[in-house]
Amino acid sequence: MRALLILLLLTMSPSFLQAQTLLNQTLNLDTGSGVLQGSLLLPKSDQPVPVALLIAGSGPTDRNGNNPAGRNDSLKRLAQGLAKLGVASLRYDKRGVGASLAAAPDERELSVEGYVSDALAWSAKLKGDPRFSQLILIGHSEGALIASLAAPKSGAAALISIAGSGRPIDEVLREQLQGRLPPALLATSYFLIDELKAGRTHAEVPEPLQVLFRPSVQPYLISLFAYDPAEAFAAVETPALIVQGRHDIQVGIEDAGALQRAKPDAKLALIDGMNHVLRIVPANAQQLASYDDPDLPLAWGLQERIRHFLQANGILPASS
Repeated sequence: MRALLILLLLTMSPSFLQAQTLLNQTLNLDTGSGVLQGSLLLPKSDQPVPVALLIAGSGPTDRNGNNPAGRNDSLKRLAQGLAKLGVASLRYDKRGVGASLAAAPDERELSVEGYVSDALAWSAKLKGDPRFSQLILIGHSEGALIASLAAPKSGAAALISIAGSGRPIDEVLREQLQGRLPPALLATSYFLIDELKAGRTHAEVPEPLQVLFRPSVQPYLISLFAYDPAEAFAAVETPALIVQGRHDIQVGIEDAGALQRAKPDAKLALIDGMNHVLRIVPANAQQLASYDDPDLPLAWGLQERIRHFLQANGILPASS
């Protein structure tokens, strides 16, 4: 019987064995202006472990990296990968999204400053928890800007920017719209971007542009356009890692380069074949299918580069 048990243990998949050492827990954060809800993934350990605060990207992206247009579980998979390294993680629904909808039922209430305040409140909660040692901020896409802005006051030991823009978002938006809209709508879009950059809202928006520039989202865009991600990243004094996929169709290698020029001591990791939702896919039309496929494995190189970075900065032991 003992031999049979040993054989069963040896034949179990590593993922099954790992699952037996993890704690999944729901955490809430009362911000004073609404309650945010998040998911903690905690590796079993007799000692405090590092903890990463995962900050999701733009729009209605939830704690798992999903939005109404598709489910890919990118941040959920990232949390699972971190747990295998011995790093706990807290991922959360931003105010106005998912289980945190009640914290901002009207998107007119949203702002970059509010998101940064929430990230700092989560940071304080995690740093006050005796189960954790050092705090790591990890922002994906627009979340990388939020993480950069929060880092100086968060007490974090490290910052990881994944697919973060290196240019003001209004510039990125202009580039993304170029060639995707007929001339008249493109001209109107550029006009609206200029107006929002100047802090002016507009009630009249053509129907085809409502999804981007509806009046209720304009206050948030005004707050977003006020920041330069490279400047925010340059102000971070803690060790930083820039991760960028070579097959990302939303954020380019040029953005990663701009971030590194802003903070020359930051480490740069370019992941071959990785796209915006952290999967390995061809650089063609098959990209879009990965945005709605949670079963695709996470890019292996992502976890490895994060591990090397955390070990190099003493956050993980070399034997991790």
